[in-house]
Amino acid sequence: MQRQQPNILKPHFENVNFQRDGNNMILNLGPQHPSAHGQLRLVLELDGEKVVKSTPMVGYLHRGMEKMAENIPYNKFLPTTDRMDYIAAASNNYAFAASVESLIGVEVPRRAKVIRTMILEINRLNSHLFWLATHALDVGAMSVFLYCFREREFALDLIESYCGARLTHSAMRIGGVPLDLPIGWLTSLEKYCDHLSTEIDNLEGLLNENRIWKMRLEGVGVMSAEEAISSGCTGPSLRGSGVEYDIRKEEPYELYDELEFDIPVSQRGDAYGRYQVYMKEMRESIKILKQLIPKYAGTSTIIMAESPKYISAPKEQIMTQNYSLMQHFVLVTQGMRPPIGESYVPTESPKGELGFYINSQGEAHPYRLKVRGPSFWHTSIFENLFVGEYLADVITLIGNFNIVLGEVDR
Repeated sequence: MQRQQPNILKPHFENVNFQRDGNNMILNLGPQHPSAHGQLRLVLELDGEKVVKSTPMVGYLHRGMEKMAENIPYNKFLPTTDRMDYIAAASNNYAFAASVESLIGVEVPRRAKVIRTMILEINRLNSHLFWLATHALDVGAMSVFLYCFREREFALDLIESYCGARLTHSAMRIGGVPLDLPIGWLTSLEKYCDHLSTEIDNLEGLLNENRIWKMRLEGVGVMSAEEAISSGCTGPSLRGSGVEYDIRKEEPYELYDELEFDIPVSQRGDAYGRYQVYMKEMRESIKILKQLIPKYAGTSTIIMAESPKYISAPKEQIMTQNYSLMQHFVLVTQGMRPPIGESYVPTESPKGELGFYINSQGEAHPYRLKVRGPSFWHTSIFENLFVGEYLADVITLIGNFNIVLGEVDR
């Protein structure tokens, strides 16, 4: 008796119809594909090269981070947040720390706020340069990939000289930052800002009027403002559809309410419009960093909040005062115990709104933790947005929406 062949197209997705319709072809894109930007699986039904049905599938990288957070102390979970959007690790660190700080009601010292805002904007530059590099490579512009990675390396040098890491930073703490800025760091930052401004001009000179780039992006993946809002889009994906919404302006945190910067918006709603938003945002980040440099001078040297119940005292006190040593021992071995309550602090990560919902029942770990990450919502729009586009445009759009599957499959 001949053995029946299994249906390899739908082993675990019984609610999805993969039946062949006429002469249409079913194509699996991913989950192992360089253009999928992670473990994304797209099941595409094609009529020739045109997509007539798109089914995005996630879960191939799932690690259960939210459940992990519910079983370990708050401080011990912070390094795990690096592994979500690993292209912009500091934004995850901050979003989690800010939510815990809201829960325990501590005020971060001003110097720590200056340093945090600097790290967040360098983090935004890192992420945007990485996005442009990989997006351009997907479309065929390899020179842009090399130039972007060169500039990103200089930004990573700044991060490394501050915290010692280049990818997964853990550069923030609940209540402040672990380290003050090294001597000469601000000078290096100012030089980098001036240098990057020129390089952004060069990158735009390569792409803005490049006929191949424009042919691949213009009119592709058009999304109206209403569609972007109803789909849960945030960040550049929302602003690229003409919606002027930035959490740094709407619900300011750290020092953003003291800084002057614009919200780049494009009315085009297509892939080229989103590209324009990303490029303008890099210029705004440079503007923010230049404003932060003089704000650092004159601030107190305190970089961690003073709250013995939740945060360890400075090392000098731990080494000289018995109570501080005992309190530090309890916090390290047992963890802090926030009051009963819940908190959610929205932040503007490079990809969009990122926030951690925390429900505390007074224990040393959250009773419930839920992450609101932008990449998951942006992946969901692929089901409708890809229909009517060509297969080559699918590759363009996956890169254009700047998803990272570590954040989707958290």
